[in-house]
Parts: sequence; C-alpha cells; structure tokens
Amino acid sequence: LLLGVLLWAPWRVLHGAPLTELSGDQDFQLFLQRNLEFTRKIRGDVAALQRVVCDTFQLCKEDELLLVRQDLDIVHVPLEQCHKRTFQAETCFSQIRAGLHVYHSSLATIQALLPEHAGLVETLQLDMANLSSNIQQQMEDLGLATVTYPSENQDPHPTFSSHFHHQVGGFFILANFQRFLETAYRALRHLTSL
Repeated sequence: LLLGVLLWAPWRVLHGAPLTELSGDQDFQLFLQRNLEFTRKIRGDVAALQRVVCDTFQLCKEDELLLVRQDLDIVHVPLEQCHKRTFQAETCFSQIRAGLHVYHSSLATIQALLPEHAGLVETLQLDMANLSSNIQQQMEDLGLATVTYPSENQDPHPTFSSHFHHQVGGFFILANFQRFLETAYRALRHLTSL
C-alpha cells in the first residue's frame, strides 16, 4: 500500500500531440485493453461497497437522499474533457488521474464508515494508485510532457455533523465515483476504436 501511496502525484499535461496517429500502435492498444480490464475491476469493487452501504444502512436510492445531499460537502469530479466532441486523450488522461487522486483520498470516509471492509477499501485504493501510475507511465512513454507535484495529501476529508450524514456522504462518494469510472471506461473504450 505504501508503494501505491508513493506513486500518487497529481499532474497535468502541458503540451501533447493528438493520439490519433497512435491508434494502430500495438503497445498503446495493449495499454488500453489492460486498463479497460483494470477499470472494470475497480468498478466491480465500488459496486460491492455500494451493496454493503445499501444492505447495512438501507441507503440504496439516490433520489431519496437528494435533500440530505444539499447539506453535505461531497466532492464530484467532472470528466468533461473525456466526453466533449473535441476529445483530447492527453487532457482526458490528466483529468482521470486527478479524479483518481481525489477519490483515493475520499475513500478514507468509506473506510471509517465500514471498518469491517477495510481490506476491500485498501485493495481498491491500491488498484486506483496502480491505474493512475499506468496512465502516467503511458503518457511518459508517448513523450508527452507532464508535471508531477509532491505526493502529500492536501485534500481535507469531509466532515459530517451526524452519523447519518456520514452514511449518506459515503453513499454519494461511491455513487459519484461509480459515475466517474463509467466515464473513464467509456473514454478508454473510445480510444480503442479510433
């Protein structure tokens, strides 16, 4: 786990060539296939945690919790660069890595909420760190300039006024993360078809 944490560093791409000329590159296609599988595994683990939250706290339907959500400071990481008509793989990858970093930090809320599932949360965090590292490595292999920042975690964990708010917060962190992963998965799949 320590290695996974050490690999964390938010970054962004400064300049990069469009990746369309790499669509036939075998190594790039292999990278995409492997990380599609990795993303699918992470989605499955998040879904498992969502089922635990549903079974344990009877928090299963988002529309029933929207009023409570207004009182919570729950992060939502957009991936607008991954579904615009002007899709740019390098900026999409940058947003995916930044989002993985944010959700990696947010999972501490889930670990506190479901201590008996700490092993699954830690596995999920390690998988997220590895996916982020894979993306960074691929960008470096493509010769795209990246900026790496220090790995200290500067994202404050959300605070909750009650145990119920903590439960609802956990529900929305997982729901938002699942949507984030679905968009990231579609973006990777889109790249395989270029």
